[in-house]
Amino acid sequence: MGAEALEKEVNPGVIENFLHQLPEQIFHLGLRVVLAALAFLIGIQLIGLMRRILKKTLDKSHVDDGAVRFIDSFVKFGLYFVLILMIASSLGVDAASILAILGSASVAVGLAIQGSLSNFAGGILLLVLKPFVKGDYIKDGLGNEGTVDAVDIFYTQIITPENKVIVLPNGTLANGTITNYTKCSERRIDIPVGIAYEEDIKKARQVIENVLTQTPSVIKEQEIRVFVNSLGESSVNLNVRCWTLQADFWTTKWELTEQIKYALDEADIRIPYPQMDVHVDKG
Repeated sequence: MGAEALEKEVNPGVIENFLHQLPEQIFHLGLRVVLAALAFLIGIQLIGLMRRILKKTLDKSHVDDGAVRFIDSFVKFGLYFVLILMIASSLGVDAASILAILGSASVAVGLAIQGSLSNFAGGILLLVLKPFVKGDYIKDGLGNEGTVDAVDIFYTQIITPENKVIVLPNGTLANGTITNYTKCSERRIDIPVGIAYEEDIKKARQVIENVLTQTPSVIKEQEIRVFVNSLGESSVNLNVRCWTLQADFWTTKWELTEQIKYALDEADIRIPYPQMDVHVDKG
């Protein structure tokens, strides 16, 4: 009974029909694979062409190199993803299922790397808005300062005046305060100078102004001022204010501080300093 039932369930005509259609199915499958491979090769060429056009457009727009690299990588990844998805769909793979799986995986990965995603978003903002570029001297809200050496997607690297390398997360930079000292071509110098109460303020102002006008790196077209800023416990506190180029800031400030001291000494204008009188009771 078992053998007879099995013969009834398996129809010899079905197997014969399957074997008859197998070569045609293999041919169609091979043709689809060949067409998919051809589409992939053509897609690669088109993606390369689109990336070259995009790079030329960004270069003509004078976009920062870091932003160009990021945009190019993002576009490359996106276009390859679309190409592979289209080829998979042509081979009979359900694209909706692939997108659902990728969406679930993206949520899980996103929760696991929240800090990196914050740095990634911060890097995009820094590269697009460009509050600073390579070569600028900046200071962040935590007090880190130095010359920008590289702006990447996740981190910004600065070099301090002591030649130390500090790597700053872009998320913190984008959400914090950034002071850019070299964004403008000129920078103001402020030097505090204290003179004794017995000295003539007008005379001291004239002596200091002469130093400022005789210093070549001081911009004469900008404001040059010497004024009383406050009255201290033991001195009249003057503020010396002038402007110079960004590249000359530190050398000019150091030179002015030294020359002002020499000029006040030559004019017999005393600069007070803290003193302590000690009285000894011999009784």
